[in-house]
Amino acid sequence: MVERRLSDLGLTPMTGGDVGVSGLALDSRKVVAGTLFAALPGSQVHGGEFIQYALRMGAGAILTDRKGAEIAATELAASDASLVVVEDAAEALAHAAALFFGAQPETMVAVTGTNGKTSVASFTRQIWEAMGRSAVNIGTTGVEGAFAAPGLHTTPEPVTLHGVLAEMAASGVTHAAMEASSHGLDQKRMDGVRLAAAAFTNLTQDHLDYHGTMEAYFEAKLRLFTGLLPEDGVAVVNMDDAHGPRVAEACAARGIEVLGVAQYANAALKITGRRIDETGQDVLFRWQGEGRQVRLDLIGAFQAMNVLTAAGLVIAGGENPEDVFAVLPKMTGVRGRMELAARRSHGAPIYVDYSHTPDSLEVALKALRPHVLGRLVVVFGAGGDRDTGKRPLMGAAAAAYADVAFVTDDNPRSEDPASIRAAVLAGCPEATEVADRAEAILRGVDMLEPGDALLIAGKGHETGQQVGDVIYPFDDVEQASVAVAALEGAI
Repeated sequence: MVERRLSDLGLTPMTGGDVGVSGLALDSRKVVAGTLFAALPGSQVHGGEFIQYALRMGAGAILTDRKGAEIAATELAASDASLVVVEDAAEALAHAAALFFGAQPETMVAVTGTNGKTSVASFTRQIWEAMGRSAVNIGTTGVEGAFAAPGLHTTPEPVTLHGVLAEMAASGVTHAAMEASSHGLDQKRMDGVRLAAAAFTNLTQDHLDYHGTMEAYFEAKLRLFTGLLPEDGVAVVNMDDAHGPRVAEACAARGIEVLGVAQYANAALKITGRRIDETGQDVLFRWQGEGRQVRLDLIGAFQAMNVLTAAGLVIAGGENPEDVFAVLPKMTGVRGRMELAARRSHGAPIYVDYSHTPDSLEVALKALRPHVLGRLVVVFGAGGDRDTGKRPLMGAAAAAYADVAFVTDDNPRSEDPASIRAAVLAGCPEATEVADRAEAILRGVDMLEPGDALLIAGKGHETGQQVGDVIYPFDDVEQASVAVAALEGAI
């Protein structure tokens, strides 16, 4: 059993000795004798409320802030456990977890932004794999690549994250690409991860239910570059996005090298031309002024930017640019990201995409348009218990860029589904409202004629539909195939 002293974890006890701890826990129910229990402030309850239970379970040390120590003052005074009180307990825990578990894959990179994180992380892993590296990507779609970690999603809390990173390193994984969510960055979940490079994709409205303002949302994203990326790291920045120059300036102020990616602005990696066809695109780009061409079997201009951003991360991580560019034609689409789910017998394609913000829906529809000869049909909705302000904006995006729109349910959670649909419909009053998502998909597929295309937006890789506290099995890709089979007599 691994044991580390508090001082080995960068922690100095206020009371009690420099004891050894054999485990870390955020959940008092997982505490055993010798565990360091971290009592962090929460959105509804402070972890200090659970210190009494952790002590009963034999916790050898408690890590918390002043408020947590005040909440459990009586129990702590009667205990022999060491007490560590710090200003920011979440940050201290993350760094302690990194020191406790020790090992990480040799080359770690991270990507943040409203849209594109999953695709960039996946393409980064695919490039490494094509170059013979043992690699993974960690994020919304779980852990993919050379290591299996069921149930691990987005940006895990630091005890889980650093434990898994150590297991990955022990199993031979040398390269890892992580998605850095704004929630994870704000809550210090990624602190202690040793990054070689970090990327910024874009910033558009999302998660204002958590952050409150766009500026606070941006500051959370920016922390990846101002607080986590070391000064000898490299920042890969989308210079076309309005917030890209601000990220670049913040990095330059710390002496961090910036590798720009763009289609319109000046950048080291710059797209200069694209030729589109039904199955993908030929992309012209320049690397440090020298022209190159690559074939990508991916739909949408944004995918070319995602691939080049991933290429930038791999180059920033120490790989030879020529070797990186040579494997780009091998990139395959990411699950639930502009995924070809099915095709009508007359050729009309049906795509599934995770686009669930106004900007991402607009980008997805605009990306599909050049590939479509006829009408562009969209089935979409908006999630419950999330940023309400984006709902009419999503409707407006559909009204502006699709020929036909169906507004349906998309994880209503605890909210009234009809009220969510009404908010979306305020932005696209011409859309057809169909409450049942399976029926909406069926109707969208049914109306397809030769030359048309259907985009089913919002859920992407998800395999469930959350209504209230219940998650019902539901897979957009599967539903698209079922709809085609039913309409064409295959079932």
